[in-house]
Amino acid sequence: MIVMKGIMDNLFGIHATALKLRANRAELLAANIANTDTPNFKARDIDFKQALKLAAGKSGEMVTTNARHITSAGTSKMGAEIMYRTPTQPSLDGNTVDLQTERSAFLENSMMYQASLRFLNGRISGLMTAIRGEI
Repeated sequence: MIVMKGIMDNLFGIHATALKLRANRAELLAANIANTDTPNFKARDIDFKQALKLAAGKSGEMVTTNARHITSAGTSKMGAEIMYRTPTQPSLDGNTVDLQTERSAFLENSMMYQASLRFLNGRISGLMTAIRGEI
């Protein structure tokens, strides 16, 4: 199993890991959007760059890198630290979700997910061409 992981890492690079992290982040952002009107719901997100470094084994402990991130809310499926987002306009019911911010983050994350997916698809197509011996 370890040998197979090493082969996959050599073939696909960091994009396979990035794809998983993007999917996990999409779940968090979708939950934020779904709970826009839920009283006392706290918006959560991950720092993608730090999570990718952590997943690649290039970094130690995660730190807050954005003034809008505060204390930890646990870890995601990939081990990334989930942080609460500080609201720009706090609501009276304690909800910290800013719908425009969440939609923007979700759209950006979706575009990056598609980019990684296209890269992996191109890589797989190239490998299939090499296996078949086509030029």
